[in-house]
Amino acid sequence: MKFFLDTANVEEIKRINRLGLVDGVTTNPTIIAREGRDFEEVIKEICSIVDGPVSAEVIGLTTEEMVKEARILASWAPNVVVKIPMTEAGLEAVHRLSKEGIKTNVTLVFTVAQGLMAAKAGATYVSPFVGRLDDIGAEGLDLIKRLKTALANFHFTTEIITASVRSLKHLEEAAIAGADIATIPGSLFPKLWSHPLTDKGIAQFLEDWKKVPKKS
Repeated sequence: MKFFLDTANVEEIKRINRLGLVDGVTTNPTIIAREGRDFEEVIKEICSIVDGPVSAEVIGLTTEEMVKEARILASWAPNVVVKIPMTEAGLEAVHRLSKEGIKTNVTLVFTVAQGLMAAKAGATYVSPFVGRLDDIGAEGLDLIKRLKTALANFHFTTEIITASVRSLKHLEEAAIAGADIATIPGSLFPKLWSHPLTDKGIAQFLEDWKKVPKKS
């Protein structure tokens, strides 16, 4: 499974990237707004740090607006992936952009049908939101399993990005379900590599090491 970092915070990206865990980065208007910096400047800096795909989202709602924005975003760096909302206009934009060789990430996907439409339109990636489905009483991880099966049934090459990941369970179950990618908030990463028994074990080893005879 590939790990994408769901943030636009450059220092956070650098920190996790030093661990060799960042295969790509996803952003959205909300994440960009938190940084209080120019959109283009932030995306270009992230692209200079990370070799993998960096998702930058359009804000237009019509097909023509999306396509125009997408061409601009894609010109910023070779690893920019254009994030497009799951709408009728978005699907048309994805279809047109795919013919131009511009990679896309269809976002705000909540059903297998939406995922299939995005893949058929030519999306490079599709982003089902597991956490937001959980919020309304649905089983977000079930969508990952069913969408993975559906895409495999028809040999689509579109990759599944498990989005709205909020817990260790989300990550683990998405991996077990066969999701290609999980996009993870920077705040969640330390919780993934940490465990109280790990900390307890290290403390015990260090305490026991004090008892080992040392050469004088």
